[in-house]
This record gives sequence, structure tokens and C-alpha cells, in this order.
Amino acid sequence: MIKNQWYVVLESIEVKKGKPLGVTRMGEKLVFWRQADGQVVCMRDQCPHLGAALHQGQVKNGQLACPFHGFEFDSSGECRYLPAFGQNGKIPRAIKTFVYPAHEAHGYIWIYWSDHSETMPALPRFFDSFKQPGLSYISFQQHWPTHYSRMCENQLDMMHLPFVHATTIGRGNHVVVDGPYVRLEEDLLNVWVYNRNDDGTPARRAEDMPEPTQHPSLEFRFPNLWHNWISEEVHIAVAFVPVDEENSIFYGRFYQGFMQIPLLREAANLMGKYSSLVIANQDYRVVINQRPQRTDLKMGEKITQSDRAILTYREHRHELMQSAGQIEG
Repeated sequence: MIKNQWYVVLESIEVKKGKPLGVTRMGEKLVFWRQADGQVVCMRDQCPHLGAALHQGQVKNGQLACPFHGFEFDSSGECRYLPAFGQNGKIPRAIKTFVYPAHEAHGYIWIYWSDHSETMPALPRFFDSFKQPGLSYISFQQHWPTHYSRMCENQLDMMHLPFVHATTIGRGNHVVVDGPYVRLEEDLLNVWVYNRNDDGTPARRAEDMPEPTQHPSLEFRFPNLWHNWISEEVHIAVAFVPVDEENSIFYGRFYQGFMQIPLLREAANLMGKYSSLVIANQDYRVVINQRPQRTDLKMGEKITQSDRAILTYREHRHELMQSAGQIEG
């Protein structure tokens, strides 16, 4: 996982007011809870006193109370009440838990994964295409027993479609991959897909193709958000949420704007959800068996010109990890 990045880690509806939620994300036990005003707080799910799981406690007076001895922590991680010392007792400064900056928008909860709680990062960004009016969506989740990097790369892979998805989105036997044309702009990776039948003409390199004038087919916003731009009115979004080094959660969404009538809109959303799950399950069968589970820039795999999007993903991920001090140049 890349340090010093905003990660989507949950959907908003998963964190209920008045009820702490304990989950594993980024290889850590974390607890999420809401303050009186609804703001989400994320902290390590471990009381600094004797290591109790804070998610087993309760929210009291806008603070999270440990289930073991009643220590109450505010949204900054400071202990504000230690019952055994009394209301006016002096609380040791060491009684503090680590808090990750949290942000809620677009129905997601992000955390800024960094070792420095005082970091004030720029807020995370979503995809501009979802700002258009009239879009509704339906969500779905899957647990995948693999590293999130394999999941990200699978959605940037142009060559697998006619083989893994031969009965769904890969119909037509479009095995030849022209390009793909790839452009990286800050933290946004844009990919234009040009798959076609094998008519005997060799695949074109991206350098030999005209610069695209339409929107990209795929967008990937580092570190873990993906968008499939199917049409102006149909979109798929996925957050590849790291649980630990060997497990991830596929947070999918099907968006559509072609049906606005309430009952028919819900039916269209349900159809989109189940078709998306069929496609995701086709990927699942292959991706969970890839080895090694985590990908890196230099790992001995034989990359081809058709893997340009994957290679660009690996290169930028490597650069971000270098900047975060996780790996050497």
C-alpha cells in the first residue's frame, strides 16, 4: 500500500451514528464512529491503556468510550475522561490513540493513510463525469483473497477481455489490441481502449496512433478508484479497498441515467448490478490465483506493448512509494 494517500475504505452507510464499526484496512485494525454532528472519525482500534478493542465500546457525549475501563477519547484521539481519576483528575498525555484524517463525500469514506496524524493533506478527488445530473447508482461488494494491486491492474488489462469475458463484455473475439493509448495526469490515469478482430494487420503501437479527441474509456485515480466510462448515461465505478497484504474488498457501483421513472429506475439499477457481478466473478476466478499476489515494478513478469496501462500504473505506484520513503530509488 502507498503511504500518504487518500484511500476509499468504506461506503458511508456502513458507519451508523452511535455505533462504532471495527474493520481491518491497510493491514490495521481500525474503528470508525460518528460525532454528534455526523462527522466520521477513524482511529486505531486499540486502547492505549491495556489494548482493548475500542469498537466494542460506545459513543458517549460525542466521544468514544473504551469498553474495558471507560476511558473516553475525542475526535483528535485525546483522552478527555478517565473515570478512575474522577471528573477533575489529571489525565496523562500518553493516554492518546492514533487518528487518521477522515473525509466523507459521494457516499464514500476516505482516510489519509500516513504515519503523521498532524498531516493536513488536500482532500481526495472523485471523477468529474459523476457530476452530471440524473445519475443514480446501486452498490455491491465482494471480498477478494488477493492484494489490491492485482485487482487494480486487472481493470487496466486490455488483452483478457475476449478470454475471461467471452460470454459477456468480451464477445466478438476482439483479440488484437491497438495501443492502448495511455495518459497520466497527476494522479489520474486515462486509458483509451481500441480492441478489434484479427484481420492480419499487426497491432498498432500507441506512438503510431492519433491523439484521442473523445473521453477515455477507463480512468484510474490513484491509489484505488477506477471508472469505466461505458456511455454518457452508463458508468461503472470500483474502489479496490486494501484489507491487508492478502485480502481486499471490491466496492462496485453501477451508475445509470437513462431511466428516471422510480420503479423502472430501480429495476434498471438491479439489472446493472447483477450483470456487473457476473463480470466481476469472471475476473475473480483468474485474479485470485495470480502469483505473486502483490505486484511491483520489477518482478520478472514479461510485459508487452499491450500492457502499457498496467506498466504506467506500476511505474507511478513505484514513484509514489519512493516519495513516501517506502522504497529506495
